[in-house]
Amino acid sequence: MDISKDELSRPARFVFAKKKLLSRVAVGLAVGVFATTCIANMVGQQKAKLPGTDWIQLFNETDLTGWTKVGAESWTVEPDGVLHGRGLTKAYGYLETDKDYKDFQLSLRFKCVGDGNSGVFFHTGFKPNSVDTTQGKQFEIDCTMMHHTGGVYAEDGRGWIVWPSPENEGVVRKGEWNDYFVEVIGNRYRSRLNGVWMIDYTDPKPGAAADGKIALQLHAGGAGNMQFKDIWIRDLSVR
Repeated sequence: MDISKDELSRPARFVFAKKKLLSRVAVGLAVGVFATTCIANMVGQQKAKLPGTDWIQLFNETDLTGWTKVGAESWTVEPDGVLHGRGLTKAYGYLETDKDYKDFQLSLRFKCVGDGNSGVFFHTGFKPNSVDTTQGKQFEIDCTMMHHTGGVYAEDGRGWIVWPSPENEGVVRKGEWNDYFVEVIGNRYRSRLNGVWMIDYTDPKPGAAADGKIALQLHAGGAGNMQFKDIWIRDLSVR
């Protein structure tokens, strides 16, 4: 039989109200525990992000933290946050990352200030105290027509393994900032220059070196003059 609140005696109403209050407190505690658990899970997910979750600034625009010079060429950071590489000798020069990268997407902007060429090396290794490479490949950077910016050159003795189509050789702009995107996933290499896809190539002979440093190159017999900025990376490596 249903009993209304008016029919309850004062003690009975007290017990009823107390039970109702305790019930609300229990519900509140349950909601609080649930919310705390959700927040903890979100924090845990942020601390242990999966590969490829975020783009990370690879060059901090202030100094060369996270990078190491290879060779005697000049690498400086200008007051406006531009990374400037200048050739001083007849040899090659590099600026390599301290960290190894296997699969990744890299975005940067470059400007060919003078003659010579450059490149974005990947899966790279060097002989001790030397500018001689032991492994790796590079996405070419050269503002001279028909010098294959966006193509891939292998350091394993094969030389050029893929060039852009001839109609895309004029996409690069000398003396201006160029937007460059490169991607390495397994043995598949892709590059995009100023919004134009230059290559999409699957290497049939990638070799055993599928991991290593990323490096920016100076190559011009002492006349290299390159600028870089807005260097970001999305690490897709699963080891």
